[in-house]
Amino acid sequence: MKTKSELPECPVATTVQLIGNKWKLLIIRNLLVRPWRFNELQKSLDGISQKVLTDNLRSMETDGIITRTVYAEVPPRVEYALSPLGESMRPILNSMQAWGEAYKRGQ
Repeated sequence: MKTKSELPECPVATTVQLIGNKWKLLIIRNLLVRPWRFNELQKSLDGISQKVLTDNLRSMETDGIITRTVYAEVPPRVEYALSPLGESMRPILNSMQAWGEAYKRGQ
Protein backbone atom coordinates (compact mmCIF):
# COMPACT_ATOMS: atom_id res chain seq x y z
CA MET A 1 0.00 0.00 0.00
CA LYS A 2 1.09 3.51 -0.67
CA THR A 3 1.87 5.66 2.34
CA LYS A 4 -0.21 8.77 2.90
CA SER A 5 2.75 10.94 1.94
CA GLU A 6 2.91 9.21 -1.47
CA LEU A 7 -0.74 9.97 -2.27
CA PRO A 8 -2.04 13.21 -3.78
CA GLU A 9 -3.62 15.71 -1.40
CA CYS A 10 -6.87 15.73 -3.41
CA PRO A 11 -9.10 12.70 -2.64
CA VAL A 12 -10.32 12.53 -6.25
CA ALA A 13 -6.72 12.45 -7.48
CA THR A 14 -5.99 9.67 -4.98
CA THR A 15 -8.86 7.57 -6.37
CA VAL A 16 -7.76 8.25 -9.95
CA GLN A 17 -4.19 7.26 -9.08
CA LEU A 18 -5.36 3.94 -7.61
CA ILE A 19 -7.96 2.91 -10.20
CA GLY A 20 -7.70 5.53 -12.93
CA ASN A 21 -6.61 3.55 -15.92
CA LYS A 22 -9.06 1.69 -18.12
CA TRP A 23 -7.59 -1.73 -17.39
CA LYS A 24 -7.85 -1.41 -13.61
CA LEU A 25 -11.47 -0.30 -13.89
CA LEU A 26 -12.31 -3.24 -16.15
CA ILE A 27 -10.47 -5.69 -13.89
CA ILE A 28 -12.44 -4.39 -10.90
CA ARG A 29 -15.66 -4.60 -12.93
CA ASN A 30 -15.00 -8.30 -13.53
CA LEU A 31 -13.92 -9.02 -9.96
CA LEU A 32 -17.13 -7.45 -8.62
CA VAL A 33 -18.91 -10.50 -10.05
CA ARG A 34 -16.60 -13.27 -8.76
CA PRO A 35 -12.95 -14.29 -8.38
CA TRP A 36 -11.16 -14.82 -11.69
CA ARG A 37 -8.08 -16.72 -12.84
CA PHE A 38 -5.39 -14.89 -14.82
CA ASN A 39 -6.19 -16.47 -18.19
CA GLU A 40 -9.92 -15.82 -17.74
CA LEU A 41 -9.23 -12.16 -17.07
CA GLN A 42 -6.92 -11.87 -20.05
CA LYS A 43 -9.48 -13.45 -22.40
CA SER A 44 -12.26 -11.20 -21.09
CA LEU A 45 -10.26 -7.97 -21.56
CA ASP A 46 -9.95 -7.53 -25.30
CA GLY A 47 -6.59 -6.07 -26.24
CA ILE A 48 -4.74 -6.38 -22.91
CA SER A 49 -1.28 -7.92 -23.05
CA GLN A 50 -0.02 -10.44 -20.51
CA LYS A 51 2.55 -7.91 -19.25
CA VAL A 52 0.01 -5.09 -18.80
CA LEU A 53 -2.41 -7.41 -16.99
CA THR A 54 0.37 -8.70 -14.73
CA ASP A 55 1.57 -5.16 -13.96
CA ASN A 56 -1.95 -3.94 -13.15
CA LEU A 57 -2.75 -6.96 -10.96
CA ARG A 58 0.52 -6.55 -9.04
CA SER A 59 -0.11 -2.84 -8.55
CA MET A 60 -3.66 -3.44 -7.33
CA GLU A 61 -2.46 -6.19 -4.97
CA THR A 62 0.24 -3.87 -3.57
CA ASP A 63 -2.37 -1.14 -3.08
CA GLY A 64 -4.63 -3.58 -1.20
CA ILE A 65 -7.45 -3.51 -3.77
CA ILE A 66 -7.27 -7.18 -4.74
CA THR A 67 -6.07 -10.43 -3.20
CA ARG A 68 -4.11 -13.16 -4.95
CA THR A 69 -4.69 -16.71 -3.73
CA VAL A 70 -2.41 -19.55 -4.83
CA TYR A 71 -3.89 -23.03 -4.41
CA ALA A 72 -1.51 -25.94 -3.76
CA GLU A 73 -2.46 -27.95 -6.83
CA VAL A 74 -0.56 -29.27 -9.82
CA PRO A 75 -0.46 -27.15 -11.86
CA PRO A 76 -0.85 -24.31 -9.34
CA ARG A 77 -4.14 -22.43 -9.53
CA VAL A 78 -4.13 -18.70 -8.83
CA GLU A 79 -7.27 -16.66 -8.32
CA TYR A 80 -7.69 -12.92 -8.03
CA ALA A 81 -10.52 -11.43 -5.98
CA LEU A 82 -11.45 -8.07 -4.55
CA SER A 83 -10.26 -7.35 -1.04
CA PRO A 84 -12.66 -5.61 1.35
CA LEU A 85 -11.05 -2.33 0.22
CA GLY A 86 -11.68 -3.25 -3.42
CA GLU A 87 -15.24 -4.28 -2.61
CA SER A 88 -15.78 -0.83 -1.11
CA MET A 89 -15.40 0.54 -4.66
CA ARG A 90 -18.65 -1.14 -5.75
CA PRO A 91 -20.69 2.10 -5.42
CA ILE A 92 -18.15 3.95 -7.58
CA LEU A 93 -18.42 1.36 -10.38
CA ASN A 94 -22.21 1.19 -10.01
CA SER A 95 -22.40 4.97 -10.42
CA MET A 96 -20.11 4.84 -13.45
CA GLN A 97 -22.32 2.14 -14.99
CA ALA A 98 -25.50 4.13 -14.37
CA TRP A 99 -23.94 7.28 -15.80
CA GLY A 100 -22.70 5.42 -18.89
CA GLU A 101 -26.12 3.87 -19.48
CA ALA A 102 -27.81 7.27 -19.16
CA TYR A 103 -25.29 8.84 -21.52
CA LYS A 104 -25.88 6.13 -24.11
CA ARG A 105 -29.63 6.83 -23.90
CA GLY A 106 -28.87 10.48 -24.65
CA GLN A 107 -29.63 11.91 -21.23
